[in-house]
This record gives sequence, structure tokens and C-alpha cells, in this order.
Amino acid sequence: MFEVIKAVIDLLCGVALFLFGMSLMGDGLKRVAGNKLEIFLYKLSGTPLKGFLLGTGVTAVIQSSSATSVMVVGFVNSNMMKVKQAIPIILGAILGTSITGWVICLSYLGEGSGFSQLLSTATLTGLIAIIGIYLRMFCKTSTKKRLGDILLGFVVLMTGMSMMSGAVKALNLSEQPWFTNMLTAFSNPIIGILVGTAFTAVLQSASAAVGILQALSITGGFNFDSVFPMLIGIGIGASIPVLLTALGATIDGKRTAWVYLIVEIISAFIISLLFYGIGLVADYTYLKNLNINPFSIAAINSVFRLARMVLLLPFTGLIEKLVKWLIRDKKATSGVQNDIMQLEERFLMHPALAIEQSRITINNMAKRSEENLVAAFELLTNYSDKGYEVVQEMESEVDRYEDSLGSYLVKITGHDLTPRQNEDVSKYLHTLSDFERISDHAVNIADTAQELSQKNIQFSEEGEHELRVILSAISEIVNVTVTSFVDNNLAMASRVEPLEELIDNLCDEMKLHHIDRLQKGKCTLMQGFVFNDLLTNFERISDHCSNIAVAMIELQSDSFDTHEYLNSVKELRSGFFDAYYQEYSERYKI
Repeated sequence: MFEVIKAVIDLLCGVALFLFGMSLMGDGLKRVAGNKLEIFLYKLSGTPLKGFLLGTGVTAVIQSSSATSVMVVGFVNSNMMKVKQAIPIILGAILGTSITGWVICLSYLGEGSGFSQLLSTATLTGLIAIIGIYLRMFCKTSTKKRLGDILLGFVVLMTGMSMMSGAVKALNLSEQPWFTNMLTAFSNPIIGILVGTAFTAVLQSASAAVGILQALSITGGFNFDSVFPMLIGIGIGASIPVLLTALGATIDGKRTAWVYLIVEIISAFIISLLFYGIGLVADYTYLKNLNINPFSIAAINSVFRLARMVLLLPFTGLIEKLVKWLIRDKKATSGVQNDIMQLEERFLMHPALAIEQSRITINNMAKRSEENLVAAFELLTNYSDKGYEVVQEMESEVDRYEDSLGSYLVKITGHDLTPRQNEDVSKYLHTLSDFERISDHAVNIADTAQELSQKNIQFSEEGEHELRVILSAISEIVNVTVTSFVDNNLAMASRVEPLEELIDNLCDEMKLHHIDRLQKGKCTLMQGFVFNDLLTNFERISDHCSNIAVAMIELQSDSFDTHEYLNSVKELRSGFFDAYYQEYSERYKI
């Protein structure tokens, strides 16, 4: 009795170690790849064949078809990829996950004598453990440490398989009537498929389910007739984690997640129909009664998946039509909502993708802030209530950008980032609020335009001329700032500070001119209040542009000290600064 309890505990412990080892090895492989696998998957999936091969390759590396499929759902959900492009990748992922079964087979090598003993599980695991712990503890570079994590993950996986195999042998399941009856029941295709589906849905991993099946196969009680339905069910069950992660996704994101399940069901139906249909007229006695071991399970799993996916690859267009028919379109979302949806939670585990999506989104936010300012300037000369509402609506959109991006960028910082990625995230975090504040000042200007219209306030001819000059200067500094930010053009960003200083000087000069006009009776006090409000907003806008440009330049040089940078630029009066300042001075004269 106690031996049975111990064997069951060992079996469960082996399963736990196996799952942990597989996760550790997969995470290590992804880190060593530096998130390049995900970028390749996105950029190099132009044709169905390329997508299929890349899906297979990436899944073989990260050892999880669910992880690859979830990644692809994220691509489609954020409009980086179409459903039709995603289908071949998912087909490849379903094939790629069979590689793990062959890795597991290594734990069953070297059961003989002589040279083969050097390849035994214990020897192989021991050597890899020594190398892994050396790399993990004594190497300084992160790549070597992560390589050590991969090797140690492999060791844990092998140890888990050995424990499972030992526990299965100790339980002597081949002589247990209940176990024999269970395997006989699995020969029924419907029962076998349902059990395989449920088993994999609970484990959330097809690789783990196949690994446990391989461990149980050493009892000698399995045959092809009982294993085949189980492998079909394992494939279907692997789609459940993908479906769960699609909750809250866009329509196309949901469609992509459902592709996995639909492909598995269709291929399972076709293969089952062919196999069992032909079996009605053909003699499968030898094949059905063939004893199964871990190696044959890996082979059946790979051949079965390859046959199904190759069969379906030419029909990606039909699969797309089917999934679109099953999941219908809903009301289209707004532009800002689509942009925010690009900030995929699924990408946080792949920082390169998350940062790329953040770049696209903050660039759109920057452009929207500039558009809002242009709309506000238009109200100063051609006021309308409709135009005023447009400015208010765009400001709300910019606020949504800031809230979503700020939260998303903070989440990215919680992951392991390269120096370049840290630089990008820091730049976005430092500039995010400045873009939002530019849009805030657009609202302030729109409020001023509304006041001018309602109170029928008009500036003097000199005041109108000065206002046109400063508006042109503000329009240029904002355009230069946004363009340099979007293009990451540091040379263009260096033009911002000279123009910002000129704008400050222009505002001071305009205030003095206005006081002079007040004293001469050319302007009223009411005009003076409104005029000064506009100048204050103009100065603040140019300050925010300066902050953005400084963040770009300083972070590129691995430092961030705004005051030090500005002081050094103005004290040294570098050649480019004086040249640009002179250029702008001639262009914007009052």
C-alpha cells in the first residue's frame, strides 16, 4: 500500500518537474533569441509556405504551439497581420509542437550496455546539469546565463520524465485490470478523443500531454488503436488556452484564435474518416495491435500532424471564409480605439513587440496632438461651434492615448529589457505627458477663440500681424518636433531649441508692444487679457516641444539632464544653435 502511495507521489512530482522544466527551457530559449523570433514571425510571413515554415520553426524553439498561436492572435488583434496571414503560421505551430516528443525520447536512450550507456538518461542529464550550472553561476554575460537556464530546464524536464517512468514501472500498471480496461476504452475513437481533449485542456499543453502519454507507454499496454484517438484529442485540447486568451480581443483576433480549434476539428474529422472508413474494408489488425513505445508515439504524433497540416495548407482561403462566416463583423471601432488595441497585453512577454506597438501608438498620439493644435489655431480666425467641439473631442482622444500608453509602458518596464529597449521606453515615458499637454493648450486656445467670438473682441492691426507671426512659429516648432520624434531624427530635433528660444523672445517682445499699444489707446484692457493668455499658451507649447527634443537627444547619449543640456547648449552657443537661431529670426520678424 505504502509503495503504491509513494509511486503515485513520485508520478505527480515527475509531472510537476516535467512541466516546470519545459517552461524553464522554453523561456530561456525565447530570451536567448532576444525576442527576434517574434519579429521574424511578424515580418517574414508574407506567403502561406513561409508562414507555415516560420510557425513550425518558432514553435520548435519555444516548444509551445499555444504560445505561438497567442502571439499571432496578438498580431491580428493589433492590425499588424491579417487573418489569412495568421492561418499558415498556426498550421506550422501545430506541427512544430511535435518536436518536444522527440526531445523527450532522449530520456529513453541508453538502456543497453557498452557505449550506449554513455547516452543514458542519467549520464546525459548529469553532463548537461554540470554545464548548465557552470554557465548560470560563473558566467557574467546575460546570454550565457540564459543558456545555462535552458540547459537546467532541460535537466529538470529529463528528471521529471525519469521520475514519471520510474513511478509507472513501480505501479506495475500493465498488470492492473483497471488500467487495461481503461486502455481498451480508449480504443473507442469517441472516448479516446474526448479523454485526450479534456486531459490536454487541463494541462494547457499538448507537449506535456504527449510526454505523459510516452511515460505511460512503457507499461507495454498501449497499442496504435488506443494511442491514435488520444493524439487526435490532444491536438483539439491544445486549442483551449488560445481560445481563452482571445477574450476581449477584436473580431479578427477572435477569428484567429478560433482558427486553431477549427483546423484541429476539421483535420481530425478528415483523418478519422479516412482511417476508420478505410478500416471497414481493409485489414488493420497488425497496425491496431502494434505495441507502442515512447519513440513510436513521437513518430505517430509528428506524421499525423504533418499529414493534417500539409493537407489543409492549400485551403487557407477557405478556412478564412469559414471562420469569418462563423464569427460575424460588428460595428467598426474608432481610430483611437484601434490604436489603443494595438497595446496588446499578449506582447508584454515579448518586449520587442510591445515596444514597437508603443512606438506606433505614441507616434499617432503625437500627430493627433499636432492636428488638435492646428484645429485650435483655425478657430482664432474662423470660429465655429462645430470646430470647437472637434478640438474637445480630439483632446479626449489624446487623454485616452496617454492613459493607455502610460499604463502599458510601465508594465513593459517590469520585464527584462536590453539597453536599447530601456532607452526607447524611457523616451516614450518622458515625452508622453508633453504631447498630452500640447493638446491641453490647444483646448485653452480654443476657449480663447470662443471668448473672442462671443465678446466680439478684435485685435489692432499691429496685434493681428504679430499674432500671425507667432502662430507660424508655433506651427513650425510643433511640426518639427512631431516629425523628428516620429522619424527619430536627432538632426531635426536639434532645431527645436533655437526656435524655442526665439519664441520666448518673441512673446516677451509682443508683451512689451502690447503694453505700448495700451498706453497709446490702440488696445483695450480686455484685449490685453486675451492676448496675454494666448502668449502664455504659446510659450508653454514651445517649452513642451523643447522637453521632447531634449529627451530624444539626451537619451540617445545615455544621459538625461534637461537643465545641463540646455545650459551647455546656450552657454557654448554652438555653431548649429546660432545658425538656426539666426535663420528663424529672419523668418519670424514682428
